[in-house]
Amino acid sequence: MDNNRFIANRELVTDDGDVSLRPTTFDEYIGQEKVKANLKVYVAASKARGEALDHVLLYGPPGLGKTTLSHIIASELGVEIKVTSGPGIERAANLASLLTNLQERDVLFLDEIHRLNHSIEEILYPAMEDFALDISTGKGAGATSLRLNLNKFTLIGATTRAGMLTGPLRDRFGVICRLEPYSADDLIRIVKRSAKLLKITISDDAARELASRSRGTPRIANRILKRVRDFAQVMSDGNIDLAITVKALNDMEIDPLGLDYNDIKLLSALVEKFEGGPAGLDTLAASINEDPGTIEDVIEPYLIQLGFIARTPRGRIALKAAFDHLGVRPGNRASEQLSFLTVGENE
Repeated sequence: MDNNRFIANRELVTDDGDVSLRPTTFDEYIGQEKVKANLKVYVAASKARGEALDHVLLYGPPGLGKTTLSHIIASELGVEIKVTSGPGIERAANLASLLTNLQERDVLFLDEIHRLNHSIEEILYPAMEDFALDISTGKGAGATSLRLNLNKFTLIGATTRAGMLTGPLRDRFGVICRLEPYSADDLIRIVKRSAKLLKITISDDAARELASRSRGTPRIANRILKRVRDFAQVMSDGNIDLAITVKALNDMEIDPLGLDYNDIKLLSALVEKFEGGPAGLDTLAASINEDPGTIEDVIEPYLIQLGFIARTPRGRIALKAAFDHLGVRPGNRASEQLSFLTVGENE
């Protein structure tokens, strides 16, 4: 199966037939103001010089718009974008095919770049730095090396795990941008924009409620907007008001802070089964019948961001905010642990 595809820099259509909710220009893109302002400067400067934009690394939690920004960069540069992912490049030949088919100043978007095979990464170094591809032929004493010049291109790498990138790879990016969770106001604007594109009428208080339960993430906001639309269509007149929004989100088990069933299940296990912890990751995973990797990469980050749990050398522990959210009073063991943590923070 071909993991690579060219994306037209015009109106995108999703698999379900809806016009894509992705913005196509910097002006349409809501939020990430500092990142957006800097990228505008870098793009304008590279266009004025007639040069390829320096390689760009976009990192941050999933769903914040890394893929969207990469398409906007290509669109603003007026070039084609080719899309692939770290796991999709299995052999050196796959990477060579991608690189040799890029035209001058084109963009190669490499999602999940932290999952690149190390041997593939080694080939990428001269491509990024010297715009050249080193090809070895033969083995042993008869081995020869051929250097193939490439058109100057821009690599845009995206990752949710910047710490997993090797130093040599990270250092070859001229532009490094961290994307942060969105404010409630920005998410309200995104919800209203998406509703307009989907031809949905949504009230201000409904948009605010939906945004508040979206975990600071546009992808989640757009996803639950579509599901609330379903409830409004079947159970109401199709218009989204506060009442139908609250009912839909409650029925989907998304609480006022945006916690879903799996989040609450993890918190409840840590607070009730393990009396606030500490509990090892594998033990916690077994107790809720969940994969440890899913807990570490999907469930925990938002709970840590909210100050509900903490990772310690002894295991996961529940913080006071977690007990408060669940309406559970800490037992003696948990109270002692929380008191110890508070004293440690004050010192």
